[in-house]
Amino acid sequence: MEGSTTPLHIAMYPWFAFGHITPYLHLANKLAQKGHKISFFIPTKTQSKINHLNRSPHLLTFYPITVPHVDGLPSGAETTNDVPSSLIPLIMTAMDSTQNDIELLLLHLKPHLVFYDLVYWIPNLTRRLGLKSLHFSVVSAVSTAFSSAPAKYLSLKGRELSESDIMKPPPGFPDSSINLHLHEARGSLKRRDMKFGGDVVFCDRWFMSLTECDALGFKACRELDGPFVDYLETEFGKPLLLSGPLIPEPSISSLDPKWVDFLGGFKPGSVIYCAFGSEVILEKDQFQELLLGLELSGHPFLAALRPPSGADSLAIEEALPDGFEERVGGRGVVHGGWIQQPQILEHPSVGCSVTHCGSGTIFEILVNQCQIVMIPNCGDQILNARLMGNNLKVGVEVEKGEEDGLFTKESVCKAISTVMEQGNEVGKEVRSNRAKLRELLLSKDMESSYIDDFIHKLQALVLR
Repeated sequence: MEGSTTPLHIAMYPWFAFGHITPYLHLANKLAQKGHKISFFIPTKTQSKINHLNRSPHLLTFYPITVPHVDGLPSGAETTNDVPSSLIPLIMTAMDSTQNDIELLLLHLKPHLVFYDLVYWIPNLTRRLGLKSLHFSVVSAVSTAFSSAPAKYLSLKGRELSESDIMKPPPGFPDSSINLHLHEARGSLKRRDMKFGGDVVFCDRWFMSLTECDALGFKACRELDGPFVDYLETEFGKPLLLSGPLIPEPSISSLDPKWVDFLGGFKPGSVIYCAFGSEVILEKDQFQELLLGLELSGHPFLAALRPPSGADSLAIEEALPDGFEERVGGRGVVHGGWIQQPQILEHPSVGCSVTHCGSGTIFEILVNQCQIVMIPNCGDQILNARLMGNNLKVGVEVEKGEEDGLFTKESVCKAISTVMEQGNEVGKEVRSNRAKLRELLLSKDMESSYIDDFIHKLQALVLR
């Protein structure tokens, strides 16, 4: 069997958010292609939304999980995409309530290993059942190293914290150019101490998830994350496995004809594609400022955004700036629904992607030709942006107010011009670095060698 001598059986139970489910599924496909069996635990109704991504149905099996009702959750809510952000902690409460069902499944299936992220009780369960557990993180290595390393968590535990405590990296952190701004530290401080599933505080849940497992896994590669991976391995003192970038398989579906027609009307490399994922919802003033920045750039654009807070989700047009549609005419489109992002990023007309810097999206952009403009929203998106902008210098981050965290149409336009206009020296360096990194990520056998090494270390872990 390719890349292995002993077939493994791996169960996967990712956090009920598509930003976690999808990369887990990409990894499941890569492992199944190497001959390993995957049992993927997924909420019942959500399964129908990801069935089409199963590339190895003979080895990758979905096991539907009934999500228990929790007071305060809308009927039928299963994932973070089904609820406003204020109710996301209740999705975690519901997921925690599946522990008995997961135990019965594991007793029946008898896998070698269980991959998980936020369900911190998995390691206790696997130890009782004689199985191994791996915390597989889709949160970037740089973000975990900055925010959750034992050196930081233990030094802050039990203290009254200030923004400056959060802004500083932990002792020994390998890159002084990566930091948080004041407004970001305020948001991080608030999330850190919120109850996230029952009475468990978010930062405690995350730290327990990282420390209780038999090994850590990251969707990462040394070419991007090397110093942070080394730091994490030292800090946690346990095996650390890298899956590589987990670039999705080429889509078997073609781009919707309406986007083919729209993008085909412009020169190669001229269109800005702007998208912030399925869960980022901007306030109305920032939503409008973003669109005005795209307009100000003078480039054609396609913006795939969720309607802003308080807007009717069926009528995104009502949230547009006054006179916007008339002014941009046929060169700008704002789309409020689902969109075929991988196919759009591949289109030769797309020359720039304005992104929130989610971990999955970053790699989708990096393997295509377009330049990167970053407007991180929260969580690991912020540290991803610092890594791409400050450390690797492969993209440009939109400037925001230090205190209020707000961007302007001028700062959006400035960042776009920096990466798109040929005469800019900063842009020249960014484009050069960007091209080299793309070539590296797409180099022959890179991803396969990461997956083979990942599997080899899994087998060693099972035999320990």
